[in-house]
Amino acid sequence: MKAKNLFNLIITIVFISFISCTQKQPPTDSENRPLIVKKGTIDTDLVEATPIVFNKKVYRFEYVRPHYWKNNTGDSYSRFIDHETGLATPAFAKGYHLGSAFVDNNTVYVSVVNIWDGEEVHIFASDDLEHWSHWLAFKLSGYGIFNTSMTKAEDKFVLMFEIGKPESEAGKRFTARFATSDNLKNWTVLPPEYNYAKDRYTAPHCLRYMDGYYYDFFLEAHEGYEMRVVRSKNLKDWDLSPLNPVLKASEEDKMIANEKLPAKQRQRIEVAENRNNSDIDFCEYKGKLIINYSWGNQRGEEFLAEAYYEGTLKQFLKGWFPE
Repeated sequence: MKAKNLFNLIITIVFISFISCTQKQPPTDSENRPLIVKKGTIDTDLVEATPIVFNKKVYRFEYVRPHYWKNNTGDSYSRFIDHETGLATPAFAKGYHLGSAFVDNNTVYVSVVNIWDGEEVHIFASDDLEHWSHWLAFKLSGYGIFNTSMTKAEDKFVLMFEIGKPESEAGKRFTARFATSDNLKNWTVLPPEYNYAKDRYTAPHCLRYMDGYYYDFFLEAHEGYEMRVVRSKNLKDWDLSPLNPVLKASEEDKMIANEKLPAKQRQRIEVAENRNNSDIDFCEYKGKLIINYSWGNQRGEEFLAEAYYEGTLKQFLKGWFPE
């Protein structure tokens, strides 16, 4: 009997140890925030970037502005960068702006606007990152639309889009509004009460959905500009994370994470004013988050950086709202 009890005890200890290992808690910082480790700058003059996993590989979507230091086309365009090799896919969406990427069922979707502060949201789609179809998602006359971000929630797609006007809809620039679709072709723009938030600067950048909650990662003017996060079950009533900010400007932003950057660009990084962390986006790959964000002076001098989080997407999102 004693031998049997000892055996059962050993089995119990082994089982508990196994569970503990498989449920390892991700690291947090000194204030119990999910620990984001900054790697440093990977490029200059790039802002909107979305890391994605496609065909079991990590790519970084990039919106290339006309003034990008290696853009000799005189126009804007979009592309994907192979995260491992640094190689670029063929350019697409020429002349469109402020893109954001999303993957569903082995297809990559990129939502863009026709012009800054414009009225149209367009979607490009591809199953190989080389050949793209394209359609108009919706047009809102009299609106000024900027950044977009797409997620999937149960049986529907949700697009968050940033508006700066009209004032009756946006309140204080900039504000998140939302549209939904069953098929990514036909979109319904939700009524004005579905927003965040009209009372102050809350520029939206990244939307995610997990276990009944929508998470909006947005930029707020505070001691410069900081990334913050709110969550909601209905896209109308939002709760701020008690652990904000998610990201804020720091010396680590200026570290060099891309050894191929030439001396001229490194010099720009060294002397640049840094008062914001913005435009966060991320993807999960092999149990770890790959994060991109922008830093700079929030007046046109901007840099693209990378960071990581040693945990899953679910752990990251829920980590900002402790029970």
